[in-house]
Amino acid sequence: MESHGEHESTVHVELRGLSIYTHHGVTEAEREIGQRLVIDVSFDVPDCDAVLTDRLEDTIDYADVADIVVLAATERSYRTLERLGAVIGERLMERFGSDSVRVRAAKPEPPVPVAIEEIGVEVVRERELADLDGEEEPEGEA
Repeated sequence: MESHGEHESTVHVELRGLSIYTHHGVTEAEREIGQRLVIDVSFDVPDCDAVLTDRLEDTIDYADVADIVVLAATERSYRTLERLGAVIGERLMERFGSDSVRVRAAKPEPPVPVAIEEIGVEVVRERELADLDGEEEPEGEA
């Protein structure tokens, strides 16, 4: 790649308000009947050449991001939004090589006996320092 100075850019991608009908929840009714979840994701994109080239092939396809989230949210049922968020985060990190991913999953019509606008959970996944350095610390050494 051609050098354009010594500036490094961090690209942070966000998808907000992805509305998906799912079957997650603690109660059997939530898992059987289902409900709408609203999912937001944000993550870093390492080595995104599009900041220099302005070429589509040098960035990520946002539709791919949405597809990964939708598949993770619909292929099976989880009892907790925490686990769903962790699975989505793991898949995004794996696919795009991200060091950090934030996933927020919210139930806009939660099945609770009081008036609540929304219940949501945010999960932040970060690659471990050993993964970032490419080396693992030997066991027994601190």
